[in-house]
Amino acid sequence: MTLVAAIRVLLPIVPFFLTGTALPEYPSVPIQPDLRGLIEKMESAYAEVENYRTEVHIETRSTDGRSHTEAFLYTFKKPDRIRIDFESPHSGLVLVYPDENGKVVVRPLQWAPFIKLHLDPNSSFLETPSGQSIDRTDLGLLIKNIGHSLTDQRRGPVSIQEEGDLIQVSVPAEDHFRKGVVTLYRFLIDRTLWLPAGVRESTPDGVLERDISLRNLRINTHLPSGFFQLDGG
Repeated sequence: MTLVAAIRVLLPIVPFFLTGTALPEYPSVPIQPDLRGLIEKMESAYAEVENYRTEVHIETRSTDGRSHTEAFLYTFKKPDRIRIDFESPHSGLVLVYPDENGKVVVRPLQWAPFIKLHLDPNSSFLETPSGQSIDRTDLGLLIKNIGHSLTDQRRGPVSIQEEGDLIQVSVPAEDHFRKGVVTLYRFLIDRTLWLPAGVRESTPDGVLERDISLRNLRINTHLPSGFFQLDGG
C-alpha cells in the first residue's frame, strides 16, 4: 500500500459540521427579537475570544442506520490557526492549518512524527461528505451560519426552548455546506458563555444524520510556542 493510500485509510473525515427533501420556501420575515438578541450575544461573546479549545464528539448515522463516532481536541487561534488532535478512531493523528504555504499539515502516525503530508484545505482527503473543509470549522463561522439559518436561509418555523444552561433553537434551513439541501438543525447555545455548544443535523422528516457536541470549551488559554507548527520553527 502506498503512503497516500495508507493516509486515505487512516485519515477520517473531519466533520464539523443523504440529501433531504426540500421544504417550501417561506417568505422573508423579520427575525424574532429574542432570536436577534441571541445572535448578538453570541457575536459579542465571540469578539472577546482570542483562542479556544474544545473536545468535539461526533456521531454520524448512515442511511442504513449504522452509527460512526469520532472524538478529537479542536484548538483555534484567531484569525485562522487550527489544530486537531484525534483521540478516536485514529489516536495520534494530528492536523494543523495553515502552514507557510496555506496548506494543511497532516501527521498521521504518532510513532512516526517524520511522516507528514501537506494538503490543500479543499483536498478530498480532508473534505466531509457535505463539502466542508478544515478551514471552515471555527465557532465564528458557525455563529454566522446560525444567523443565516434563522433569517435568509430559513425554510420553516423556528422553535426555541431552555433546558438548564442550554438554549435549544430548532429550525429547518438551507444546509450550511450542501447547496439545494434542507437540513433540520437543532443548535445548542451555552448561555453562561453565550457560545455554541453543539449542533444536531437531521433530515426534514426528523431522521438523525449527525450530532456534534462541543465539550469543556476553554477560552483564551495559554498555548505553547510552536503549538501550531509540526515542521519545527
